[in-house]
Amino acid sequence: MICRLWRGWTTPEDADAYERIVRGEVIPGIEARRIPGFRHIGLMRRDLGNEIEFQTLMWFDSLDAIKAFMGEDYAVSHVPAAAQAVLTRFDEWASHFEVIDRRDQ
Repeated sequence: MICRLWRGWTTPEDADAYERIVRGEVIPGIEARRIPGFRHIGLMRRDLGNEIEFQTLMWFDSLDAIKAFMGEDYAVSHVPAAAQAVLTRFDEWASHFEVIDRRDQ
């Protein structure tokens, strides 16, 4: 299993708008594609005072499944224009980690 990690930052004023875009458009759009090997996506939010950090974690069965999502240049970020409009900065590249231990409760 592979976990894809990506981060983006907003101002405190734009944080709710960004969250609405991701939860209302981005995540449903990804799920609607029914990508073979895509398991799930998580969205996290952290208040840093002068900015808000968001992280997404996407879980895939393999790198081939990530390539089915992103194409051969699979590490490039997937950031729709509406999301870019409210982000102050974001990772241009996602990080990918081999999951060596995962325990569901």
